[in-house]
Amino acid sequence: MSEFSLKALPLAGLFSVQHKRFEDQRGHFARLFCEGSLSAFGQPFHIRQINHSCTRERGSARGLHYQNAAQPEAKLITCLRGEVWDVAVDLRPDSDTFLHWHAEHLKAGDGRSLLVPAGFAHGFQTLTDDAELLYLHSADYAPEHEGGLSVNDPRLAIAWPLSVNNLSNRDRNHPWIDERFAGVRL
Repeated sequence: MSEFSLKALPLAGLFSVQHKRFEDQRGHFARLFCEGSLSAFGQPFHIRQINHSCTRERGSARGLHYQNAAQPEAKLITCLRGEVWDVAVDLRPDSDTFLHWHAEHLKAGDGRSLLVPAGFAHGFQTLTDDAELLYLHSADYAPEHEGGLSVNDPRLAIAWPLSVNNLSNRDRNHPWIDERFAGVRL
């Protein structure tokens, strides 16, 4: 039996990853990543970068971040502490779900991760204080190829569970989508 399973979500290429948890008298163990297993599921993923974030205040949002087609990246996101509302937005213009979003409630210890493919924007809102996320990235961070969308963009109409009460200056200044937005062609 595999150390995890994938569940397809409503946006093509977006998956919930359920980790198999092994428990005994000492505690528990779960494999959070296995390149061979993801490839066997048809989702090859090579890790180029690992990031860890801690967001102190409940209701804070980060995102919506993406890298363009010159440096596309996929992400595997796991909540290590607290709870988050994790959002992915399809930015692939040829997709049937272009500019549609999907959110998953991730919480520490739930044994789940979100696998976000290249061509998607990603962001989250903390549902608890001191929420920590671990991000595995398939590409190096390339600021010259980075993009962002406003978490409050009416065209996306993301149903954030709480009022967004804390954004970085950078995230506060992400643009709204307009007729010039071409998406991310992979």
